[in-house]
Amino acid sequence: MRPYIPKATFAFCHSLLASRLLPSAAASASSQLLPIQALLTTAGLLPCHPDLSLLALNSLLHALSRRAASPAHPRLALRLLRDMLSPATPLPAPDHLSFPFALSAAAAVDAPGSNDAGAGPQLHALLVRNAFFPADHYVTTALLQVYAPRPELARRVFDELPRREAIHYDLVIGAFARAGMPAEGLAVFRAMFEDGVAPDAVVLTTAVAACAQAGALDCGAWVHRYVERAAPGLLGDAFVGSALVTMYAKCGCLEEAVRVFDGMPERNEYVWGTMVGAFAVHGMAEQAVACLERMAREDGVRPDGVAVLGALSACAHAGKVEEGLRLLREMRGRYGVSPGHEHYSCTVDMLCRVGRLEDAVGLIETMPMTPLASVWGSVLAGCRSYGNVELAEVAARELEKLGGAADEGVYVQLSNIYLDANRKDDARLVRKLIGSRGVKKVPAYSAIEIDGEVSSFVADDQAHPRRFEIWEVLRLLAGQMAQKPDEEEETFQLL
Repeated sequence: MRPYIPKATFAFCHSLLASRLLPSAAASASSQLLPIQALLTTAGLLPCHPDLSLLALNSLLHALSRRAASPAHPRLALRLLRDMLSPATPLPAPDHLSFPFALSAAAAVDAPGSNDAGAGPQLHALLVRNAFFPADHYVTTALLQVYAPRPELARRVFDELPRREAIHYDLVIGAFARAGMPAEGLAVFRAMFEDGVAPDAVVLTTAVAACAQAGALDCGAWVHRYVERAAPGLLGDAFVGSALVTMYAKCGCLEEAVRVFDGMPERNEYVWGTMVGAFAVHGMAEQAVACLERMAREDGVRPDGVAVLGALSACAHAGKVEEGLRLLREMRGRYGVSPGHEHYSCTVDMLCRVGRLEDAVGLIETMPMTPLASVWGSVLAGCRSYGNVELAEVAARELEKLGGAADEGVYVQLSNIYLDANRKDDARLVRKLIGSRGVKKVPAYSAIEIDGEVSSFVADDQAHPRRFEIWEVLRLLAGQMAQKPDEEEETFQLL
C-alpha cells in the first residue's frame, strides 16, 4: 500500500515548485530548469506517487503558461513539457490535461510580434502523432485558441473536427471578427445551424457582436428573433442583451436598441454602460448623461468609469463642450469615479473637435498622468481641421517621443496639414520620410449591408464593382443639398 501523503505536504510541494522556479525564470530566460525531480522526491511524491507528481507538474505548467509574471515563463513551460516527454527523465509523461496548458504557453510564445513563432504547429504535429487531436475536447479547444490570431488556420483545424461543440464555433467566429473579417465569422455561425448545434449565450453574444462590426442588421435582427423564439430567457442575459443593444445602435436602429434595453429584467452597470454608449454613437448627449442619474434611481446601480466615458463621448459627438467639461470636473464627487487617462483623452478630443485647441493643451498640462498617444493624436487631428501648423508640429514631436510616430497616420496627417497651409516643401520632406521608412497607410473603410450582403468601400474608391452607381447617387445627393429650400420642395412635389 502506498503511504498516505497529507494535503498539506502536497500543497507545500506545489508552493516549493512555484517559489523556487518562477523567480529564476524571471531572472534569466536562458537559465536551466531547477531539478524538479529532486524537489518531487524530497516532497515524497516520486517515485511512490506518480499521479500526484503529474498533478503538481500540470499545476506548474498552468502557472508558467501565462505571461503575466514574465515573458520567459511560457518558454519555460514548453521546456518543462519537453522534459516530461523525454524518456531520459523519470518525470511522468504528460496527459490530456498537460497539453492544453502547453498550448496556452505556445499561444503566448507565438503571439504577434514574438520572435519565437512555431511552437504551436510543432505541438499540433505532436498531438496528431499521439492521437490527442482531434479526439480530446480540451486539447482541441486549446489548439483553436493557439490559431485564433490566424483565423484561416483556425478554420482548417475546425473543419477537421469530427464533433464540434458550441465553444469551437465561438472561437472561430471570434477569431474572424478580431481579424476584421466578421462576414466570414457569420458564415461559420450560419453553418452552426446547418450542423444541428444549438448556440449558447456565449456564441450568440459573439455572433451579434460580429453583426454589429459588419453592419449586418438583417443577420442581427434574425438572431434577435431566434433568441425570442428558442431561448427567451437569454434576453435577460447581460452579455446577450448588451450585444443586441450595441448592434442595433451601430446599425442605426436606436429605437430598437432602447426597446431591448427596456425589456431586460435586470440591468447591471455593464448593461447601463452599453446603453450610454448607444446614445453616444448617435450623439444624444442629454440622454446619455441622463442615464447616469437613471442608473441609481431605477436599478440602484452606480455609474462606473465606462459609463461616464460613454457620456463624455456623447458630449464630444454632440458638441456639448460645457456639459462635457462639467462632467469631467464633477465625476469624482458626484459618481465616485476618479478621472482616468481615457476620460481626459475623450475631453481633449471634444475640445479639439470644436477648435478649442489651446484649451485642449491647457487641459493636457493639468493631467495627473503622462498623456499618451491618443491625447496628442486628437490634438493633431484638430490641427488638421483648424489649420494650426505650429501646434501640429508640437503634437507630432510629442507623438515621436511616445513612439507614436511609427504610426503612418501621424506622417500623413502632418503632410496634409503642411499642404493645407501651402507649405509644399515641408510636405514633400514628410512624404520622403514616409517613403524612406517604408511606411504604408492602411486605408480606413466603411461597410453597409444591402439585401443581406455586406459591402465595404474606402474613400475615393476606384476599385469598387458598383462605383459608378455610387458616384451617380452621390451626384444626386450633392445636387439636392445644393438646392434652396423652396427648390427642394418643388423637387419633392415633382417626385
